[in-house]
Amino acid sequence: MGFSLDFLLQGFATAFSAANLFWAFVGCLIGTMIGVLPGIGPSAGIAILLPITTMIPPTSGIIMMAAIYYGAMYGGSTTAIVVNIPGEASSVPTAIDGYEMAKQGRAGPALGICAIASFVAGTLGIVGLTLFAPMLSKVALAFGPPEYFALMFMSLSLIISLSGRALLKGIVAMSLGLLSSLIGQNPLTGAARLTFGSVDLMAGLNFISIIVGLFAISEVLINVEHAAARIYETKIKGWMPTWDDIRQSTGAMLRSSGIGFFLGLLPGCSPAVTTFIAYDVEKRVSKTPERFGKGAIEGVAAPEAANNATSTSGFVPLFAFGLPTGPPLAVLLGGLMMYGLQPGPMLFQQNPQFVWAVIASMYIGNVILLFLNLPLVGWWARIALIPFPILGPLIALFCIIGAYGIRFMVFDVWVALIFGAIGYLMRKLGFPVAPMVLATVLAPMLETSLQQSLLLSQGSWKIFFTRPIALAFMLLAFLSILRGMYVQFKTHAPEVALDDADE
Repeated sequence: MGFSLDFLLQGFATAFSAANLFWAFVGCLIGTMIGVLPGIGPSAGIAILLPITTMIPPTSGIIMMAAIYYGAMYGGSTTAIVVNIPGEASSVPTAIDGYEMAKQGRAGPALGICAIASFVAGTLGIVGLTLFAPMLSKVALAFGPPEYFALMFMSLSLIISLSGRALLKGIVAMSLGLLSSLIGQNPLTGAARLTFGSVDLMAGLNFISIIVGLFAISEVLINVEHAAARIYETKIKGWMPTWDDIRQSTGAMLRSSGIGFFLGLLPGCSPAVTTFIAYDVEKRVSKTPERFGKGAIEGVAAPEAANNATSTSGFVPLFAFGLPTGPPLAVLLGGLMMYGLQPGPMLFQQNPQFVWAVIASMYIGNVILLFLNLPLVGWWARIALIPFPILGPLIALFCIIGAYGIRFMVFDVWVALIFGAIGYLMRKLGFPVAPMVLATVLAPMLETSLQQSLLLSQGSWKIFFTRPIALAFMLLAFLSILRGMYVQFKTHAPEVALDDADE
């Protein structure tokens, strides 16, 4: 597999056909709508539309499904910023600063910078996919269970940063997240844990239900308690980001694009993980880290750039080895096989016209999404102007539909409502919510890779310190923990939760 300018130009010729342009537009539009609605997500969206794509040619079908995937990555930030409802786990870091910007009357610039960051990261990611796929595809094969555990452990250490100065409360929130992920079956043995004889609990708690509850339901409860006329009363200050906003976010976009792209090559390293890492890195390199959590525009640009770069780089192992890096790409893999296309090294040899047409369509889709999203910024931001007595019940209704739509189980609705009450109490008591979400997202892979690693080493923990990549991640994790503890010791500040929305 290698880069070929001739094949790329042929791919553009195919992608620019009227039919393929139409399906790319349809995919971008549907993907944006799926991203905006909480709970549905790109996996369910692609799966629902998969049968429909059998009625159109294979290249058009895959172009549309790919567009749904990266279109959902664009749209996921909208409700996170405007009404503090992250539709996906990857939008949680965006909500931290995006919602604060919205409360300051800057929802428009926050949404605009999301669209621009998504476009920049998406384009850089596609360039990387086009030029460096052969070399980068080998990165995925260098990671075994010990390397994955070390990477997840390093990601978990970000909780110190996400907790702000409320470290103890952040650790308690993390413990709750890890505990909730233990409910269900052991990923390797299948043994039931904390199910108390309940059949519903055997399936475990879906983290989308948890996120919907922690953010959306608790937000509704807080506003009901305050008898709010609107979610926030601040006058809207402009619809688009200024040049100063763009200049301020440029570094964050570029750094986070790199982080998202390289980590996105690893199977299982989903946007939900890379967005938290990018947010933490941006906070650490900032000269004014105290602005993060209070409406820093870099805190919006960084996770959005990482989100889109990750979704693009996931196509490298998918095309090169048939290795999906996350649930949406696993569904897309099913779509490829449904058309009789077997991903792997021979895909580029046997179907170059198809592969390069899909890659070329991503360039076009990225431009479509920019032009589709930027003009809608003002429209989305006006959602905040809807009176809360109308908007509140609508949010609750969408949350219930979204939670039910995950697995079509009433049980998931109850999970969202229960975690809504937990989120309400956490915010009232000043507990940060983000560490709980991150722990919930990381826990399944952390546990699986730990068990697999200990099986490989026959129970020896030395395996995490004798392999170079794993050792590097473990050292970074310990350095991150020590630095966080040093900052806590140095500040001597009273505990303040990062995302205390009740203020």
